[in-house]
Amino acid sequence: MLVFWKEKLVLLAVPKTGTTAIEAALSGKASMIISDPPELKHAPVYRYNRFFRPMFEKACKAEMQTFALMREPISWLGSWYKYRQRPFLDGKPNSTATITFDEFVLAYMKGEKPPFANVGSQVRFLEPRPNGTKVDHLFRYEDVDKWTSFLEERFDQTMTFERLNVSQGEPPELSSDVEKRFRRKMSDEFDLWNSIK
Repeated sequence: MLVFWKEKLVLLAVPKTGTTAIEAALSGKASMIISDPPELKHAPVYRYNRFFRPMFEKACKAEMQTFALMREPISWLGSWYKYRQRPFLDGKPNSTATITFDEFVLAYMKGEKPPFANVGSQVRFLEPRPNGTKVDHLFRYEDVDKWTSFLEERFDQTMTFERLNVSQGEPPELSSDVEKRFRRKMSDEFDLWNSIK
């Protein structure tokens, strides 16, 4: 999470959506950089609403806006799958080194997920709160020109973002049968992604 006091903007870092590149480009302008622990670095809307928003509004008398990216759901899971294939994780419960992408996605759809498929949910991360707290500026990860233009206008400068923290290898392939099941079971993820203009 990055807090830009002057711009009254908070970057909510949805995991696996390229926020490392944004952080690298903009950290010099941030008033607060929350990089640890992961629960705060990747604080979802509900955690932002509970801990950070009251601090800004009550202690600092400021109303901040939030910014986040959402990735196409299959691509998002593909990124997690590749990330968890790193040799560092070999033999650990969250490694995907010995399973196929189909197996990973099927495990992700279970109610009780095994450790290797327990990667959260973009919809849950971005879910608005009953008090109206939500992501004010939500963009598709894939619409680089749109969110870059937004940030350039907000910060009044030209920006370039390097691709950082990218898992190696080709994107994994999902079989058509598993993709159909995933799209049906996790339709809320696709509905939200498709609703972003």
